[in-house]
Amino acid sequence: MKPTVYVETTVISYLVARPSRDVVTAGLILATRDWWEHRRGHYELFASATVVHEAQAREAEMADLRLAALRGLGIFDVDDETETLGRMLKQKMNLPARASEDALHVASAAVHGLDFLVTWNCRHINNAAIIPQLEKACAEAGYRCPRIYTPTELP
Repeated sequence: MKPTVYVETTVISYLVARPSRDVVTAGLILATRDWWEHRRGHYELFASATVVHEAQAREAEMADLRLAALRGLGIFDVDDETETLGRMLKQKMNLPARASEDALHVASAAVHGLDFLVTWNCRHINNAAIIPQLEKACAEAGYRCPRIYTPTELP
């Protein structure tokens, strides 16, 4: 059985992004594409309705590419259990309103018992100051927090 991975929206966005002259952005695009091509087959991949919703945003052409990249991934609905845990995480983490979806990503992965969450969101998800708090809050709610990595960190 393969390890399970929740693929957060930033990974899908960088996967299909247009080339960038910004060296950091270009590096994230290349690293994401490399992981997708060479490493994703080692995992069973999942996302949630939250990822689908975020992927549909903005420019239609890019949204279509993001949605196409999500095909073949297991997609979880955002049910009451996920919503409840997401609200609790947002509150305990004191996240701003715009980060509600970030809490839902972690909640989706935790509720479904996934091994990993892969993201480029290092502000509200993959952040050394936040991860221990997420782990503690998930445990207090009776869940195991997925291990959180960027594509380049995922074992």
